[in-house]
Amino acid sequence: MRRRRRVPARTAGPRPELRGGDLHHVVGPARRRSTSGRAVLRTGRPPVAKYPDKPRSVKELVIAAGRKAARPVQWREGSRPGTGRSGRKRMYSRFVALRIRPAGREVRQHTDGPELPVCWLLAEWPAGESEPVQYWLSDLPSGMPLTTLVRLAKLRWRIEHDYREMKQALGLAHFEGRTWNGWHHHVTLVSVAHAFCTLQRLARTPKDAAPA
Repeated sequence: MRRRRRVPARTAGPRPELRGGDLHHVVGPARRRSTSGRAVLRTGRPPVAKYPDKPRSVKELVIAAGRKAARPVQWREGSRPGTGRSGRKRMYSRFVALRIRPAGREVRQHTDGPELPVCWLLAEWPAGESEPVQYWLSDLPSGMPLTTLVRLAKLRWRIEHDYREMKQALGLAHFEGRTWNGWHHHVTLVSVAHAFCTLQRLARTPKDAAPA
């Protein structure tokens, strides 16, 4: 599904600092418009962006698309016993993916050309919920499959898990030196140790007992 709507920049605009290079991003926007809280001194009426359509929040866009637009997606298997291939519970939910144009002066200032950039709006809408429970924006290509969008959006759990493992179990936070070379050597050794542990974990089948 590809619906191009305009969303206020402070509601769901992409982060300009993430642009550049060949990297793509998936970020979680706020559901409603928010203010920065900083006073701006200017005279006259503040400028207002003019668009053919009235700006709408990400929540309004997804609800307008309807519950029927949600598609079931499984992105990984969890740690509890279940019916997955590895004998673990499948992580499963329903998702809506729309093509939108985030709007606002901040977006316009970082946009080349007359048109605002088009991006993905991904929303998780479980079957038992009356409205979506989580939202993401992504600048991934338009032909990206829904399963890939969901898998990348849900990688945050894996990243946080790996960081906690590196910090607590492998000693990432134990460095007390003051030089760049010392810090670089420490992080390199921790990264190698984490890569070794990951390969060992992937090499074992779920039914194998943990080594003593």
